[in-house]
Amino acid sequence: MKKFNPKLIMIDVDGTLVDSVPDLAYCVDETMKAMGRDAWGEAKVRHWVGNGVPKLVERSLTGELEGVVEKQDFDKAYPIFLDLYADNTSKRSCLYDGVREGLDYLKQQGYTLGCVTNKAEQFTLPILKDLGIFADFGIVISGDTLERKKPDPLPLLHGANFFGIDPQDSMMLGDSISDVKASRAAGFDIICMSYGYNHGDDIRDASPDLVIDSMSELKDHL
Repeated sequence: MKKFNPKLIMIDVDGTLVDSVPDLAYCVDETMKAMGRDAWGEAKVRHWVGNGVPKLVERSLTGELEGVVEKQDFDKAYPIFLDLYADNTSKRSCLYDGVREGLDYLKQQGYTLGCVTNKAEQFTLPILKDLGIFADFGIVISGDTLERKKPDPLPLLHGANFFGIDPQDSMMLGDSISDVKASRAAGFDIICMSYGYNHGDDIRDASPDLVIDSMSELKDHL
């Protein structure tokens, strides 16, 4: 069994710490209704989450992961979604089983913890605070904190630099191929959660260093 010995652990939000799809799906469906379209439902939206809100709105308008969206449709739908999500950031969202236990263990062991997400700061901070985990992190890097976001390595390297910790002594905990790509490019180890949002694909296919089913399992691997 592989053991890791990081000094810094940077953790993703959606699909790793928080199941945010119920709120996102509600906002997608209400946006579609406002646009005179049919709702998609939570199961469909679950495949689209993970690359930030603008991408989610594009996917909801085209019904595809990489469809071509009409600019006038996006310009109308995007502000509708933003207003909805501002009021529905954490009403239906919850921590995954094992997250609180995992964070408590990491803190007890003295690991430096940071949060890194592609979600915009205006939505990231409320959800972390509402679900009681904001204080667990020494830094929160959102999708609009820097000029580039995951899968670019910049957010992870920024976190390591902030704490003065070598990327080689750092790890990411995530759930998607975007997290794996960012970690590889930054020189971080990467552990992925089996339950997250990876557009319906098995995250094992992206070859992270380890896949676990719950953050409570971290104690067996660190």
